[in-house]
Amino acid sequence: MRTVLICDDRRSVREGLTRVMSAVPGVQRIDCVATSEDLLARYARQPVDVVFVGTQRAVSSGAEATRRLVAAHHQANVIVFGAPDDAGSIASAIAGGARGYLRWDASRPELVAALASTTMGDVFPTQRAASEPGAGINLTEREMQVLRGMSQGKSNGQIGRELYLSEDTVKTHARRLFRKLSASDRAQAVAQGFRCGLVS
Repeated sequence: MRTVLICDDRRSVREGLTRVMSAVPGVQRIDCVATSEDLLARYARQPVDVVFVGTQRAVSSGAEATRRLVAAHHQANVIVFGAPDDAGSIASAIAGGARGYLRWDASRPELVAALASTTMGDVFPTQRAASEPGAGINLTEREMQVLRGMSQGKSNGQIGRELYLSEDTVKTHARRLFRKLSASDRAQAVAQGFRCGLVS
């Protein structure tokens, strides 16, 4: 049985995720808070197995809440959830200590897998093992440039203009780096890039 704490300043998001989580087998208790201050106070008073923190484009509250919680409680298992094209916010939260990332519309099986992996101390989503940062991942220089652009929250069009490439060519490089990083979208790719030391 697992205990869950949800942190997001939007009531609709907290209520929506609570409804989904309540249907996940093995979840015993779900609590919600709206701010990083409430998160810190609540976790200090009664730690939980997994903390879900929401992220929003151009809003630093999710990444800041993650950073503060992990800094104060190194054992905290944090999963951030947000839009798959909001790589910048998710990457900031990963850099702040989150163990992984889920899309807003994650299915119940994905939530079950996230809970299981995180409470066992794994990184979620499961990524290829590496004996050292970046081991076994060989991105071309162009793929690295595209990944760096993604980590800065730039669109494919913006990346293409900076690199003098067409948007279709950027998409081709993106698909290749997704495959090499075992990522399904740009948010997962950026998160994996941070973990492996490919971007900072």
